[in-house]
Amino acid sequence: MRFLTAALSLVAAFSCLAQAAEPINLGLNYPRTGSYKEEGLAQMRGALLAIDEINAQGGVLGRPLHLLSKDDASRPEKALRNIDAMAADGAAMFFGGASSAVAIAAGERAAQKKLLYFGTLTYSNDTTGKDGQRYMFRECNSAWMSARALGNYLGRTLPGKRYFYVTANYTWGLTTESSLRHYTGTEDAARHPSIKVPFPGARLSDYRDALTQAAASKADVLVLALFGEDLVHAMRIADELGLTRNHQIIAPNLTQSMVELAGPGLMQGVIGTEPWTWQVPEREGSARGQAFVRDFTQRYGVYPASSAASAYSIVYQWADAARRSGSLDSDALVKALEGHRYSLLKGEQQWRDFDHQNIQRVYVVKVKPRDEVMRSPLHQDYFEIVEHMDGPEAAPSLAEWQAERSAAGKPLTLQ
Repeated sequence: MRFLTAALSLVAAFSCLAQAAEPINLGLNYPRTGSYKEEGLAQMRGALLAIDEINAQGGVLGRPLHLLSKDDASRPEKALRNIDAMAADGAAMFFGGASSAVAIAAGERAAQKKLLYFGTLTYSNDTTGKDGQRYMFRECNSAWMSARALGNYLGRTLPGKRYFYVTANYTWGLTTESSLRHYTGTEDAARHPSIKVPFPGARLSDYRDALTQAAASKADVLVLALFGEDLVHAMRIADELGLTRNHQIIAPNLTQSMVELAGPGLMQGVIGTEPWTWQVPEREGSARGQAFVRDFTQRYGVYPASSAASAYSIVYQWADAARRSGSLDSDALVKALEGHRYSLLKGEQQWRDFDHQNIQRVYVVKVKPRDEVMRSPLHQDYFEIVEHMDGPEAAPSLAEWQAERSAAGKPLTLQ
């Protein structure tokens, strides 16, 4: 009897160890194909690096992390199927995306399953604004935050200029244009015209038609509210039409991969914003950020882009919340995240409690001349940081957020 008891105890102990060692699945919903696939690749790389580091430190709550991933192709309908499939495979949380339409749709489906969704590249105001909900967190800044920082810089350096907008016709493009119009005083659409192009699926002829109208206008500033390969296609046509030589071009949300795809010669002088660049950790004295840049570069042979930093940060922040709460339960994690302040790859950041927006510094950047880029290591020193704005100043206030929610008929607290 004593032997049987000991044997049963041993079996139970091994069972507990096996259960404790069962991996925790994290679901990455990202664009492996489509116009934003380069941003998706960077997210995958950042996520894998974070998971490997955390597992080397013992995992989370005694269990290793494992990455599940599916291609959303920047299409909401695919994203919904991805969430269903990864939830069926036991995903404990979701993150990723480079389209705000995808992030919003996927976040809503995750919420139906009472699972958290962290947006990586989702700049639309709607993500944490009128479409914000309890289980959605956004790591990057919003269009409002980009526009406030960018508008402050443009108002000082390019006062009184005429603008022409070419805008991707979906939630990110539309809220980006409206926010930038507000902060540059260009609300008058007759003086500052706009052409909307389809997303996804815009043809080269759509960009050519829009940019031909821009060339024929009296505009001084051309705003391309386009992203990923869409921006690259438009820039090539803009160069053919002479717009890159006689207009200041603004791309409100720039990424490293956009400059790489188009080439720094074509992108030289373009102004936009970034929530993070690989130069930021050294600029701000972030030892942890500098280690990330070093380790990422050694592993992949390229500098990390902002989308890689976002995915890396999300994995670490979710893991930290799980450790602090001692739980994988979504509601416990929400409580651990709300209001939490931390420093990881830059200065202090915070997950704001009332809208789950990450409050962080926004950088206005300008693409450097090609010869300067080519003199740099890896030929990837693309951005000059010309201005920055701290997160609390850039982000909408509680009153502004509630006004947006009220106008959309949404509750004044996250549900």
